[in-house]
Amino acid sequence: MYTNALALASFSLLAAVRGQQIGTAEPEVHPAMAMQTCTSGGVCTTKNTKVVLDANWRWLHDKAGYTNCYTGNTWNKALCPDPITCASNCALEGAKYAETYGITTANNALTLKFVTKSAGTNVGSRVYLMADDDTYQTFALKNNEFTFDVDMSNLPCGINGALYFSQMDADGGKAKNPGNKAGARYGTGYCDAQCPHDMKFINGEVRIAKF
Repeated sequence: MYTNALALASFSLLAAVRGQQIGTAEPEVHPAMAMQTCTSGGVCTTKNTKVVLDANWRWLHDKAGYTNCYTGNTWNKALCPDPITCASNCALEGAKYAETYGITTANNALTLKFVTKSAGTNVGSRVYLMADDDTYQTFALKNNEFTFDVDMSNLPCGINGALYFSQMDADGGKAKNPGNKAGARYGTGYCDAQCPHDMKFINGEVRIAKF
């Protein structure tokens, strides 16, 4: 299987002076999903890992109330007149994993639903494996093997279902960005080579391109 060892590096694209705040409306409880590390001799040890929802999918609202900071693809100009003020005003909320996002776990299995309807409609999701509630699980792949099984029997055409590695700080960038109170616990720190235009935060700072 695989072994965990070295922390993953992260990309630094913007200098951050503020970061994501934490909401209090919904407790953040990470679904448990075990993994195993195995030796070449076939001896395997189970590790009680968890999963966390990416910050980009979370409800982002004013930290003093319940007004959306971001709706559709538009920032609330009153709460977010500029990136620094926005990051200070807005808080990431805890997730209702199964009810809102269709994310469930069972032992060492993870199920992601593409469309989930509850009070609203959620489309897609991205989750990360966690070593504990505040730290992403990191991997050293050199001279190791990573294996997994995927059931795609219920996926319709045109759906991108992927499992991949991304270079991120194990704490979600919390140490590098002192204003970031959310960290890995709330799924912060992602940015890939494409730097998707729908990313709300990079390195704890609101994307200037959205203003």
